[in-house]
Amino acid sequence: MNQSNLTADIANFVTHLECSKTGQEIPAGTVQNLSPDGAPILVRYDLDRVKKALTKEKLAARPTDLWRYRELLPVSAASHIVSLGEDMTPLIPLDNSLGSNVIVKDEGRLPTGSFKARGLVMAVSMAKELGLKRLAMPTNGNAGAAMAAYARRGGMEAYIFCPDDTPEVNVREIALQGGKVWRVNGLINDCGKIVADGEQPMGWFNLSTLKEPYRIEGKKTMGLELVEQLGWDVPDVIFYPTGGGTGLIGMWKAFDELEQIGFIGSKRPRMVAVQATGCAPIVDAWEKGLDHAPLWENAHTVAAGIRVPIAIGDYLILEAVRDSGGFAIAVEDEAIIEAQIHIGNEDGLLLCPEGAATAAAYSQALEQGLINTSDRAVLFNCGNGLKYPMPPADASIDRHQPIDWSAIASV
Repeated sequence: MNQSNLTADIANFVTHLECSKTGQEIPAGTVQNLSPDGAPILVRYDLDRVKKALTKEKLAARPTDLWRYRELLPVSAASHIVSLGEDMTPLIPLDNSLGSNVIVKDEGRLPTGSFKARGLVMAVSMAKELGLKRLAMPTNGNAGAAMAAYARRGGMEAYIFCPDDTPEVNVREIALQGGKVWRVNGLINDCGKIVADGEQPMGWFNLSTLKEPYRIEGKKTMGLELVEQLGWDVPDVIFYPTGGGTGLIGMWKAFDELEQIGFIGSKRPRMVAVQATGCAPIVDAWEKGLDHAPLWENAHTVAAGIRVPIAIGDYLILEAVRDSGGFAIAVEDEAIIEAQIHIGNEDGLLLCPEGAATAAAYSQALEQGLINTSDRAVLFNCGNGLKYPMPPADASIDRHQPIDWSAIASV
């Protein structure tokens, strides 16, 4: 991204911050974690002013990066932006494996190889704007890598705590990008307690999921981008890998803001929260009609990014799912692995386990009659599949021996 493109016309349309539970207004431009009621905080904009300032034609003339939506983003000056080049991610039809009505939005093309870059570029840029110097967070891998990269680029310290079974590539990535990283003998909620306990003695700002206002604003660009790519229309259904749920909440917010500025109508996609059967607190709460999801004990799944035993924004996730007429669904690890292999073999697209979970969920929902093949469905692949273990490929040839061409042809 060329920041000089923004300098002349960047404008800030933020009016205030707001408690997501009570609606209490909180002054913008202040350092905030949770609201006084202990709830996630949302950013609010003067959407009437945005409507006058932004047109589809003006947007179309801008570079195809995340910052093209700056009227709907909280950063107030180009000099505060900490960027690694957040380009628009592609839509890939799964014609061979799941059918022409199924599209993957491949977030693995973003900096640091995952959609966590969206939330963390916004949170770190706002940390720079607000004068913060030391940041900390728990992570299952990709969020920590994104925070480390953006924090170091912005001249800030990054302290990161991850479960001790976090993939080695993620831990090393965090360290190589300047993060100070520790493995913890527990799950991400245990790591989160360490971050919270360290706020006073270490003086760091807690950048945990939904415990500050701005990661949602970065993640909502998935919704802004998707709608623009679909010709200012929404799909029938979105399958989203759901741990903390920031992206699902953010997209739901994005659709509302786009309607208010006149870019789309009232139609909404059905939002589907996808989890693994080994860690499915949102699915359990949805099925029982609850507004909050209790702690999931003994959480386990091959899709580490959605192994979140408890989510502080559970009621916001459930609200979006219910208001959209969507549902929450859990898939077995075996189905995740099978979907990953099937789509790689048939469509040449390498999904991360969390992305493969959405493909498995799509197939399961189809079998259960929850969706139809005629529905235009978008699956979110949240990370680059190259960061994860893959099935073995052990075939070899001895070049000094005669080659059995029939054996090669039969593979």
